[in-house]
Amino acid sequence: MSYELTGKLHKKYPTENKTDSFQAREFVVLMESGNYPQYIKLQLTQDRCALLDPYQEGQEIKVHFDLRGREWNDKYFTNLNAWRVEAPTAATAPSASSGEENFFPTADDEPSVAADDDLPF
Repeated sequence: MSYELTGKLHKKYPTENKTDSFQAREFVVLMESGNYPQYIKLQLTQDRCALLDPYQEGQEIKVHFDLRGREWNDKYFTNLNAWRVEAPTAATAPSASSGEENFFPTADDEPSVAADDDLPF
């Protein structure tokens, strides 16, 4: 299941090579709703690490992500794996080239499966 959030890019970190074949990049989005600001840490993996390059800290962004969880040695971990980053106005602007809206996802909308994911589906 995918989710999305909109906020200001608070902090972006450099890409880290976790292994020879796996890389990840973390970033923090500031959401100012309600009485208290929320700092949400997400990650990009593999070829999606470069998606954050065009954006500067303080810029408004919209992030599409999946909620992932796993267990290891009786400990539980949760990751917010981003798979699309865009300017919020780009996602809400209507397309002038077509009179109809596309309500069906494309292959670009689907998240990639991480190399360390051992689930059979």
